[in-house]
Amino acid sequence: MDFIFQVLNNTRGIFNKIIEANTLEDLNKVPKGFNNNIIWNIAHVIVSEQLLVYKLSGLGSMLSDDMINNFRKGTKPNGNVSAEEVKDIQNLLFSTIKKTHEDYIKGVFKEYNAYTVSTTGNTLTNVEEALQFTAIHEGLHYGYILALLKAIKN
Repeated sequence: MDFIFQVLNNTRGIFNKIIEANTLEDLNKVPKGFNNNIIWNIAHVIVSEQLLVYKLSGLGSMLSDDMINNFRKGTKPNGNVSAEEVKDIQNLLFSTIKKTHEDYIKGVFKEYNAYTVSTTGNTLTNVEEALQFTAIHEGLHYGYILALLKAIKN
């Protein structure tokens, strides 16, 4: 599982660089033909990891209920994210995955409630599968963010 955590750390590093390289306006912009924005996608992957790994393991999340409700599957931006909220998201990019890795090493994840993901139709039956899917999910959203960047810059 070390490789999966390396991938997740690298992907989150890329997301952090995208945040730093773009204006707050660009992070919040929803281009024509899209239904969300860059910062929503980045916050969404953080929320998704916490729900897929912690909630389905019967454990509490590191995130506020507001963050979960604003960025979970099935949501879309309901206003602009502030500069302060962007900083919080940047911090959560790394603090959440660090804690997940630490908890994984400690063996905290003992149970798992099976869940079928809508994107691929696969059923996750344990935390290892949830982490593997999280890497795929973050890659999908990275691709979506690249499309958003192209639409914003053109």
